[in-house]
Amino acid sequence: MLYLIAQWLEFEGLANLVRYQTFRAGASLMTALVIGLIIGPRFISMLRVRQGKGQPIREDGPQTHLAKRGTPTMGGLMILTSLILAMLLWMDLTNPFVWACLAVTVGFGIIGFLDDYDKVTKRSHKGVPGRVRLLMEFAVAGVASWIIVSQISTNLYVPFLSDRYIPLGPFYYVFAAFIIVGAGNAVNLTDGLDGLATMPVIIAAGAFAIIAYLAGRVDFTTYLGIPYVPRAGELAILCAAIMGAGLAFLWFNAPPAAVFMGDTGSLALGGALGAIAVAAHHEIVLGIVGGLFVMEALSVIIQVFWFKRTGRRIFRMAPIHHHFEQKGWAESTVVIRFWIVAIVLAVIGLSTLKLR
Repeated sequence: MLYLIAQWLEFEGLANLVRYQTFRAGASLMTALVIGLIIGPRFISMLRVRQGKGQPIREDGPQTHLAKRGTPTMGGLMILTSLILAMLLWMDLTNPFVWACLAVTVGFGIIGFLDDYDKVTKRSHKGVPGRVRLLMEFAVAGVASWIIVSQISTNLYVPFLSDRYIPLGPFYYVFAAFIIVGAGNAVNLTDGLDGLATMPVIIAAGAFAIIAYLAGRVDFTTYLGIPYVPRAGELAILCAAIMGAGLAFLWFNAPPAAVFMGDTGSLALGGALGAIAVAAHHEIVLGIVGGLFVMEALSVIIQVFWFKRTGRRIFRMAPIHHHFEQKGWAESTVVIRFWIVAIVLAVIGLSTLKLR
């Protein structure tokens, strides 16, 4: 909104600052952070009153988690409120990428909210049936993919290789939707310990803020040999807003957590990262930067597949962060070590920009 106002003023005086994506990215981060810190206590109090017993805790999970009974969930509402307000305030609302990512963020947030609401009201950890949820997610991702692909090519670019790509043609729509849905669910599976998903999301958003900004600059893309995506730089502002909203939430989610993110937040943030990666034409790089989320998702897939085939488990418990808890690692140890892994993977992902 402020960008359109500044444009109407022809970027005269202080309005000239709004012309720059780097300025708006910093402002977006601070806006989301401040809003999140201000509304956080009220949100948590409201959730605690409305939910009573809070998020159901699995009886077959790590026994240390039983002490978390009574902690409210749906903290993702706080994240989405500060994130969306920052987006609408600082982003160029004529950019189709903005609306595609907003559709995913809000759509996945609503799906996650329905899942959380079902769990809280029925006092069960099952929530909305998986097939129903996936169908809704693919519907939202399909619309977003159609908007995004109308602005970019249908080529899949290969990292570490300059100007090398796989032409997917119409199949790219399906591929893009799969990336968005996969990212949403991978972050959702990671959200099992206090702060475990939040900081890696912030780290991944920081990495993609750089990637999106560079992808939208023809001078940098020519130098680095990465695909040029006109107007993709605007997504750096969204990434910054995710970072600010995530930091504000982490203030309240730090152990012992006063509130859980819930599917409301994890699905929305993961889906947003997936949409950003597709729009910036760095889909494979998302698998590197968000490698921690991939590892969490794969641990569940492998565990279920192997158990159905043999009746035995590969991991003591899935997702894999619970495996390390069962091995005796303290929750804080698992969280901090996984953060370190996320930082290393983000650095590796960013290195693909130059190593070509």
